[in-house]
Amino acid sequence: MEHTTPSPPPIRLVVVDDHALFRRGIGQLLSMYGDIQVVAEAASGAEGIEAVLTHRPDVALVDLHMKGLDGISVIRALQSAGTTTRLVMLTVSDSSFDVMEALKAGASGYLLKDMEPDEFCHKLRQVAAGGTVLSAEVGGLLARPQPATRESIDEGWASLTAREQETLELVSKGASNKIVARSLGIAESTVKVHVKHVLQKLNLRNRFEAAVWLRELREEERGA
Repeated sequence: MEHTTPSPPPIRLVVVDDHALFRRGIGQLLSMYGDIQVVAEAASGAEGIEAVLTHRPDVALVDLHMKGLDGISVIRALQSAGTTTRLVMLTVSDSSFDVMEALKAGASGYLLKDMEPDEFCHKLRQVAAGGTVLSAEVGGLLARPQPATRESIDEGWASLTAREQETLELVSKGASNKIVARSLGIAESTVKVHVKHVLQKLNLRNRFEAAVWLRELREEERGA
């Protein structure tokens, strides 16, 4: 008798958006894929906080501009509450300021509402697995608060061990700790240590800034 591997449970999602039509549209879209399930909808920031803390979804999609409590405030509040839900900003704004504010607040992703459905679902799977996601259109908008010099970039790269450099390369592509561990043949706990050391040595706050930093390094190399 053949034994079939059970399918993993669907990714549980909460949608926080003050437009009912958009919330329903997201639900209908995801129902076509089968592996992502909307467990709750929220029509305001306050409702969104309550829904996330009540349902504890894997991922929460949060609109940026909402009446009352905006998306940035929602993410800050949920981070302060210690949620383990991956929080993703879903918006029409491609402003570099909004992107940076979302990341500083603790967002694990920043996606635009005009994404293609397949790409959108792919990004949700990535972030649910522990990765970090950006729409291609906003990836190039990120800039470090203080422009790094060629010398500081070179020194930063040289300060990393070979394993830390490998970890940074993978993390900057959106890989989760689990995927990095599998790729490098090391324990997930070791990956966490490497990521921590990379951020400390380069004076970065999160994986998004690490991705930006590596992009700057590659641009400097191309221009050399």
